[in-house]
Amino acid sequence: MLGIYPIHQALAVAKQLELDLVEVNPKADPPVCRIMDFGKFKYEQKKQDNLAKKKRTEITVKEVKLRPKTDDHDFDFKMRHVRRFLADGNKAKITIRFRGREMAHPEVARARLDKIIEVMAEVAVVEQSYRMEGRTMAIILAPKAAPQKQGTAPRPQVTKSAPPPPVAASVDDVVDEDEEDEDEDDEDEEDEEFDDELDGEEGDLDDNVEE
Repeated sequence: MLGIYPIHQALAVAKQLELDLVEVNPKADPPVCRIMDFGKFKYEQKKQDNLAKKKRTEITVKEVKLRPKTDDHDFDFKMRHVRRFLADGNKAKITIRFRGREMAHPEVARARLDKIIEVMAEVAVVEQSYRMEGRTMAIILAPKAAPQKQGTAPRPQVTKSAPPPPVAASVDDVVDEDEEDEDEDDEDEEDEEFDDELDGEEGDLDDNVEE
């Protein structure tokens, strides 16, 4: 904010900066002006308008006309059109036109519209229920809102597993090893006793031979 300037001085400042003096609020006292590049401002504004226009979705109402006595083949054919309209994001108006004495039996048309609602229940919702318009009865179907996608869970990171630690001997293994040592000691003692007995027997044989 530069402050309050006379018009000729404000124009001189804008010319010195090679910019434009643009009046923003003429009803203020004193009027509010801004020094800017007006050409760039108009370009950015037009760019934003075009971007907003691209994002804007235009919904139109497509009409499908039937008769109370439309046969099944034509009915299926027209229902495919309704599905296509709804898939494109448009609304579908289903109109049943009466002729002659058919006006005396509106329940036939209502039953036909009920069947259409049932067939389209997966892809459409009823925006406007039964409505008589002169010699016609109509409903309007709108496409169902797409389910919101849940946030995808973060992808788990694959880490290389460390080599397994060496398996320590269990208590049972230790006990078994001690028992094996004791068994070996017992076997050594038995061998020594057996050797002593053999030595004793050999001594007795020697004594008998000498006699």
